[in-house]
Amino acid sequence: MKKSCGLRGYYLCLINMFMLLLVARSQLTSDFYSSSCPNLSKIVRREVQKALMNEMRMAASLLRLHFHDCFVNGCDGSILLDGGDDAEKSAIPNLNSVRGYEVVDTIKSSVESACNGVVSCADILAIAARDSVLLSGGPSWKVLLGRRDGTLSNGTLANSALPAPFDPLDTIIAKFTDVGLNLTDVVSLSGAHTIGRARCTFFSNRLSNFSGTGAPDTTLDTAMLSDLQSLCQNGDGNATAVLDRNSSDLFDNHYFKNLVSGKGLLSSDQILFSSDEANSTSKPLVESYINNSGLFFGDFVNSMIKMGNINPKTGSNGEIRKNCRVINS
Repeated sequence: MKKSCGLRGYYLCLINMFMLLLVARSQLTSDFYSSSCPNLSKIVRREVQKALMNEMRMAASLLRLHFHDCFVNGCDGSILLDGGDDAEKSAIPNLNSVRGYEVVDTIKSSVESACNGVVSCADILAIAARDSVLLSGGPSWKVLLGRRDGTLSNGTLANSALPAPFDPLDTIIAKFTDVGLNLTDVVSLSGAHTIGRARCTFFSNRLSNFSGTGAPDTTLDTAMLSDLQSLCQNGDGNATAVLDRNSSDLFDNHYFKNLVSGKGLLSSDQILFSSDEANSTSKPLVESYINNSGLFFGDFVNSMIKMGNINPKTGSNGEIRKNCRVINS
């Protein structure tokens, strides 16, 4: 729970959060566009498939777009808005990191051609994330739809609300709790790192003088350490490494197997298994997912649906953007 709830209000906050989730679920439905845009799923799937044929890494990028959108003001497409220094695109976790905007533009254009002014950019992100997982060999699920687009992009909130690769485990758990997600969601959604890549700037802190020790992170596999040091030695931070060694384009449970052998790329990955706090929190879940990929897939699907229901704008709130990069007015 948020600290602002206080001890006395713990159960009241819990009930309120549960009721808010129920309200969100009642407002979003899997058949929201069945009459207004019946071919929506086919259109999005086709465009995502084209994007992945051009670059398989785009699956992870589209999935990450949805994640980073939902953690800031809810799932309202606000990450797609162009703007100044305080736009979410310009926030530290997103700048020169989050990608896939052009693919979303292409999807939106195709959707608009078929169903003008009907489908929100926020819903397109949710469907594209599901299709990215499915087309990478992962599970599928019915995406709940009916979100409307927000008109405010908050880069300051993005800087504080989004989990960072350098955050300790308790901070990551707290940031998930702040948006109504729990420990299982932390671990299962971290499993999305079974696909994609990360820039050196997000893990180079582990390669030398880790946490001021004067030495590399001792939880990092030595062979992997050597490879990463060679990769990142030019110092510009823009070189990329796969998040899941030996299984970078396939959505599976190999990510969790990596953590046992010290091959988690980001500090925020490896702490799920190797930190002291993990013993009583995330480590048992990691071990469960290693031994049961079906359990991981099931929990991941449930967590994606929960995440997609973070504070959606519905009814008369927000708008249906014609261009995902700018508000209609």
